[in-house]
Amino acid sequence: MWETIAFVLIGLAVGLGALQVRPGLFPGPRALPVGTALVAAVLAGRISHYVLDGRAPLAQLAVAAVASLLLVSVPARPDLLPKPHGRHRHV
Repeated sequence: MWETIAFVLIGLAVGLGALQVRPGLFPGPRALPVGTALVAAVLAGRISHYVLDGRAPLAQLAVAAVASLLLVSVPARPDLLPKPHGRHRHV
């Protein structure tokens, strides 16, 4: 039971952290990256729990964090960021 709570906390931390670090990448609803990170962390954590048979809790937490970090980039929209207006170097 404690693992699921830890997975939820990891997902919330990753989702909210992504919004704090790069808010321009997520122009849509703020719940989308948080929800994506949350679901990714819980799902990856539960799958790793079954695969590892509950014997390596630190590895389960690490898998949940990595999956959440990777999948929170899915709703990101870098194409909507403003373009820099500096000098361009043409070759």
